Amino acid sequence: MASFDVIVLGLGAMGSATAYQLARRGKRVLGLEQYALGHDQGSSHGHTRVIRQAYYEHPDYVPLLRRAYDLWYDLEQHTGHHLLTECGCLNIGVPNGELIAGVRASVRAHNLPAELLLASEIRRRFPPFRVDDDMVGIIENRAGFLYVEECVRTFCEAAAALGAELHPEEGVTHWEPEGHGVRVTTTRGTYHADRLVITAGPWATRWLNEMGVPLTVMRQTLQWFRPQEATPFRRDQFPVYLAEVPGGPVYGIPMIDPRGHKAARHYGAPELTDPDQVDRNPHEDDVEPIRAFFRRHLPGANGECTAQQVCLYTMTPDRHFVLDRHPHHPQVAVAAGFSGHGFKFAPVVGEILADLAEFGETTQPIAMFRANRFHAEGFTPKTWLPG
Repeated sequence: MASFDVIVLGLGAMGSATAYQLARRGKRVLGLEQYALGHDQGSSHGHTRVIRQAYYEHPDYVPLLRRAYDLWYDLEQHTGHHLLTECGCLNIGVPNGELIAGVRASVRAHNLPAELLLASEIRRRFPPFRVDDDMVGIIENRAGFLYVEECVRTFCEAAAALGAELHPEEGVTHWEPEGHGVRVTTTRGTYHADRLVITAGPWATRWLNEMGVPLTVMRQTLQWFRPQEATPFRRDQFPVYLAEVPGGPVYGIPMIDPRGHKAARHYGAPELTDPDQVDRNPHEDDVEPIRAFFRRHLPGANGECTAQQVCLYTMTPDRHFVLDRHPHHPQVAVAAGFSGHGFKFAPVVGEILADLAEFGETTQPIAMFRANRFHAEGFTPKTWLPG
């Protein structure tokens, strides 16, 4: 039976980043993935993801984001792959809404550079937007977008170059503690390791039940639209944006290729427990919520829908992550429930999981992500967080 220092279960964004970090530390790493590397069945696809620092979800994310930026640029430097493009991020909503209030809280807590814009200023500086007079905007310049598939490929290639064994299309059927280590059984064989890291994305709903973490999955669709006029949607003129609007939050990314302007609704779909029961096919009615937003707030983007993709969110009740060691098996570290806003954190999550596997602890601030928080009396789930 082959033996390793660490087995990583799942090689999406978080798992591939973890395999890379462990391999950099000289660990004997086995990465297992049930699909092909860089597949489109989970959460780590769709060409781009937003990255931002003035994080309305909670101020405690900001130190992790600062570390994530450093690690993304380190990865670019070490591999020669361009992964992160910076541009402004415009947060739009009513002053007392969750988005604007949350951005302000992070800006104040961490002294982040950001600028408050009234509705008239949003319309003047970003002419495609038609915002209501009672809306405001907060723009931050330390934001941008990541090239999702390229990021995952780069983590995998870099990990393999450092000696990690990566086994695509080899699903895990069972794992169990074995002494102070673990035994992992797959569709192809059985392996032993001193440590196990579970980064199973939507399939974590199967592996983490005994931890008492109430995970669900949510189907989301990504769409690209050909603007009526392309130039105003270039990234030197048009920002990444998050908009808290009636009907549900919407985010968008500048037009960076012929497919057009990428936009999507965030949350607002039913939550399921089995990722394999999710409809993977995009449908005509998936586009309507975005067109409704365009008709009211961004009419110039309301052109032909050139492409759609389905992706999955893995949700926790409070929409915050789970980063922890298994409560019954300390040789197992877990990362789950990234709730649709986790991709940007992948390199620092990989570093945290490598710390937990190697040392059993990390210096990164992860107290708010402990798995046992859902057992607390008086715990109240969130309804939505656009991100």
